[in-house]
Order: sequence, then C-alpha cells, then structure tokens
Amino acid sequence: MGKAKDADLILKLYDLRREKTMREARNWFFTFDPKTPQDFIDTLTSDKSGLYRMVVSYWDMACSLVNNGAIDAQMFNDANGEHLFVYAKLEPFIPALREAMGAPQFCAHLEKTVKEIPDYEQRIAAIRDRMAKLVEVWKQKNAAQAAAASGD
Repeated sequence: MGKAKDADLILKLYDLRREKTMREARNWFFTFDPKTPQDFIDTLTSDKSGLYRMVVSYWDMACSLVNNGAIDAQMFNDANGEHLFVYAKLEPFIPALREAMGAPQFCAHLEKTVKEIPDYEQRIAAIRDRMAKLVEVWKQKNAAQAAAASGD
C-alpha cells in the first residue's frame, strides 16, 4: 500500500476519534484510574461499560490494521500516541483480564503494535509517570471544587 493510502486511513481513524460519543468515551477513559483487574470488571458491569469498550475496541481495531499491513506501522506510530496511553493503562492487567473474560486474544492487536515499537518500554514508563501526575492534579482539582461547593 502506498504512503498516501496509509495517510488517508490514518486520517479516517482520526475522524472517527472526533465523533461525539467516541470523544466522550476518550475523555472518560482519560480519567479512568484502574488499580486492579476488578476495577475493569466493575466498569464492564457499570454505566461506563460502553465508553470503556468503545475506547479499547477502537484501538485494538486500529492496531489490527497496522498488524495486517493496511497501515505502515512507522507512520501509524508517528501520527498517534493515544494507543500507547491506552496500553499503559491496560498492560498490567491484560493477562488477568484475558483469563477472567475467557478471551485469550483480548487486546492482542494493541499489544503487538505497541511491543513492536523499539523503545516501547521507556515510552510506556514515561506515560505512566505523566498519568500519575495528572491523576494527582485531577484529584486536587476535584477536592478544591468540592471544598468550594461545600463552603469550606
């Protein structure tokens, strides 16, 4: 496939990310802070299930296009970083989730695409560091808003 066709597919994937419900799902996933596999199970049985599934299945599908040669991996990884963010949240729990769900291929495309990036371990570690800092900022902001709302 030519670079122009790869670029066209990447731009189409980008357009899908801008869809209203997908944007809502991505915004929610950004604040999702799982600590255990049970956090995922709880989410899958909550009103956030659709948002969670939309983000995770989107990036696994997008990575399947890379893994099957429809999109050049280098171009895809140069144009996207969100799949690394999603993988950084999921990766510690993937084996347990595969077992709990009876789905041995859960996120296999996402995992393969990420693990083929030469420096993926360092990139995932850096993303996790940024996520931890952002979660703290988010918690402090929410606490300040709650205090202001209660008149403290």
